[in-house]
Amino acid sequence: MGITIALSTLALLGTPLFVLFGASALTLFMQAHINISAVMIEFYRLASAPTLSAIPFFTFAGFILAESNAPKRLVNVAKAFVGFLPGGLPIVTVLVCAFFTAFTGASGVTIIALGGLLYPALMKEKYKERFSIGVVTSCGSIGLLLPPSLPLILYGLIAQVSIDKLFIAGILPSLLLVGLFSIYSCFIGVRSKIERIPFKPKNIWKSLKDAKWEMPLPIIVLYGIYGGIITASEAAAITAIYAFIVEVFIIKDLKLKRDVPKIMVESITMVGGILIILGVAMGLTNYLVDQDVTTQIFNWVKPHITSQAMFLLLLNVFLLIVGSLMDIFSAIIVVVPIIMPLALKYGVNPIHLGMIFLTNLEVGYLHPPLGLNLFIASYRFKKSLYELYWATLPFLILVIIALLVITYVPELSLYLIKMLNVR
Repeated sequence: MGITIALSTLALLGTPLFVLFGASALTLFMQAHINISAVMIEFYRLASAPTLSAIPFFTFAGFILAESNAPKRLVNVAKAFVGFLPGGLPIVTVLVCAFFTAFTGASGVTIIALGGLLYPALMKEKYKERFSIGVVTSCGSIGLLLPPSLPLILYGLIAQVSIDKLFIAGILPSLLLVGLFSIYSCFIGVRSKIERIPFKPKNIWKSLKDAKWEMPLPIIVLYGIYGGIITASEAAAITAIYAFIVEVFIIKDLKLKRDVPKIMVESITMVGGILIILGVAMGLTNYLVDQDVTTQIFNWVKPHITSQAMFLLLLNVFLLIVGSLMDIFSAIIVVVPIIMPLALKYGVNPIHLGMIFLTNLEVGYLHPPLGLNLFIASYRFKKSLYELYWATLPFLILVIIALLVITYVPELSLYLIKMLNVR
């Protein structure tokens, strides 16, 4: 009891999660009279995972792109193609943010990197301030289901399911989210009577020419993996090398000695934090698995939850709470090993579960009072959290609608896997 109070006090004082996870794991193992080297064994098992190398490589590539002028070039491409639509610039914001979050795996990086570019542009086109802040803040997490998103890779590692299948499964749910955001943006554009950008074919050619080196990146990743040419880890390495060569030596947006060391430190710091949390949290979840906690939970809920639909509803409520309290990486590491066996007992496909899980955590990024995107946007745009609650509310509702569709229409996540016959 005393240890529980001590850990709770540390949590309230803002102690880093990896310290709490590590302390909990060590304490529980000692109480069970199990050698605490079990925690370090989990670190070793993590280090030996063949797909682990994909995380630092994709992160480095995302940071390289975010620090260069690639965002401006990709914004111009999106403008040329959809700028003439009502709500064209917000749709551009949705598309570009989804692209960058998919590569960085961190919505905060997207908000910081693109906020200074897109927010002033939206205000210049006379969109209301609340809507402009809301769309930039909300779109920061919209690419988490798109390949090669780090949360998808991490979920695959923890749940021990095919990362290739997860990459494919995330495409249609992501398009649903992008579609809902885009439709709402069109509605706002029409209602606000925003002047449209004329459609000019020459702008398409010019923007594609300017961004010709960045545009092949999704093709390299998707075609390489699903064409059976390269693995996810190899695709990550190729993407990192490609982005580095293009932005430093071909386009020369970044300086080798001035910019690259700073980017390396930032990306490695982020990856290091993820790996520390991952290692100690896996020690904690290993204890929970050894003590058969999942079976005990199942035996407790079985009399009360009699259908898959009811289980999914309660799962969503639980994950919304988790997403409001934990960062996405910690939530995946700690919660997935616990809920996976329960979900299997209720007949939920592990791939489908991954889409539900990650979409819930997208909601958590925007959910008051502790949504991470809200804090980052508050710092970035110098606005109060109260203002951001109202600004992101329409988008939060849209993500919840998408979550319900993804939850109760499993074919949305599984259709492309079956169609493409991915093994």
